[in-house]
Amino acid sequence: MRKKRKWMLMIYMFVFLLITTHGIGQDKEDKGQKCSPRLVNIINFIRQCEPRIDWITEEVLYQTVVEQVNIIKQYNFKATFLLQYDALIDPRYQKLMKELPAAQFEVGAWWEIPQPLVEKSGLKWRGRYPWDWHADVGFATGYTPEEREKLVDTYMEDFKKIFGSYPKSVGSWFIDAYSLKYMHDKYGIVASCNCKDQVGTDGYTLWGGYWSGGYYPSLVNAYMPAQNPEKQIPVPIFRMLGSDPIHQYDSGLGTGNQRVISLEPVYEKAGGDERWCRWYFDWFVNAPALNYAYVQVGQENSFTWKRMSRGYEIQMKILDELVKNGKIVLQTLSETGRWFKENYRVTPPTSVVVLKDHSKKNLKTIWFNSRFYRANLLWEQGTLRFRDIHLFDENMVSDYFEKPGTSSQCFYYTLPLVDGFYWSSLRKIASLRFKYNNGKELKGNNLVVHDSSADELLVQWSIDFPAGEILIRFDERCLSISARGGIKDK
Repeated sequence: MRKKRKWMLMIYMFVFLLITTHGIGQDKEDKGQKCSPRLVNIINFIRQCEPRIDWITEEVLYQTVVEQVNIIKQYNFKATFLLQYDALIDPRYQKLMKELPAAQFEVGAWWEIPQPLVEKSGLKWRGRYPWDWHADVGFATGYTPEEREKLVDTYMEDFKKIFGSYPKSVGSWFIDAYSLKYMHDKYGIVASCNCKDQVGTDGYTLWGGYWSGGYYPSLVNAYMPAQNPEKQIPVPIFRMLGSDPIHQYDSGLGTGNQRVISLEPVYEKAGGDERWCRWYFDWFVNAPALNYAYVQVGQENSFTWKRMSRGYEIQMKILDELVKNGKIVLQTLSETGRWFKENYRVTPPTSVVVLKDHSKKNLKTIWFNSRFYRANLLWEQGTLRFRDIHLFDENMVSDYFEKPGTSSQCFYYTLPLVDGFYWSSLRKIASLRFKYNNGKELKGNNLVVHDSSADELLVQWSIDFPAGEILIRFDERCLSISARGGIKDK
């Protein structure tokens, strides 16, 4: 398997270079993109138990959800609650969810696998606790395709008995393609969500995927965006948790593990800090964004209201300001899924542009995503480099598609062309840099980003000496680089 993927990677690198070279200097007509909507989902997911920490009792978990409901009602926001099966069959959660106004709240499925679901499906529980977070026990990837069908059928039938219909949304830190397609084909799921990119957190690694927003996954790999309609599952998956676009990528560089710098309100220096949150939502609503921008707000009840309340309240206040000023659209997860399907037959290009840092490092970054690849630029102290380029292949079958994983960890990857995290060490930073013929790096300060076309992002980088400009053009199939002015022949 390793040898096969190595050859696939070499082929893709060759094809990518051919495509990008061919694209140099080509201009496209400006299509005049309309103002792109900024979509926000408030998604909270619910577990009945938390075996890792003694003081987090079932009552503490329940009261956390009660507090989340109360503050969302206070602002009259739309929100989605996703129920793990143990919470689904708990009468307290059933009563709480049934009392919520259907026009404002959506109730869906959180797809982790606890003991009651396994045993109700006629299978043997292999976990250490009633809910076990290990990947081979607590997630569908630890079960055979036939077992996955039984687990889905049990959940869906019980959900319908309780709420009168099947859920339209399902979320999970990671969901396999077999289960997701089965949920769509048999039960009509219209939207899903999964974890942001991360390395090693809780034993789960998802690296190299569609970085932000939604994508149609491959029929054989739910982490991999599909390139063609006939090879995609028609359920968009939206990336959760709102990563720091600048600093999350390099956190833990050279160690093989990352810290978490995200919008999750439990993190005091990120989603729990008002200054950081205002910085995040400032670029989210004001920076250029191809097609649309998306972010998920909310928190799992395992973190408890005691730990998340400050950050949660900060974020609700900011969202209220943005809603009143017409800057964002709040939707349930299924509403966003339907909107996506109505507007996009295949995964559209999207971008994240952050030209103002919240830290003293004064970094700038640009993310581009399409159904074919993702790329990331990082500006630092006058230099510009590609920190990341990953390619997507709908034919790359997931290790968990037809057979269960046997490890407590889980790994999802795409095809790296440039990987500034895994290929870096504490001493050397891996990247693709811009250099003169003599080996010195180009330097320039001004970055200008244009998103006037719905399928193309243009980055202009002004070079100090000799005066000139580097043009980096991203479209969904390739990126091209050209130069003009005095820098052209240097």
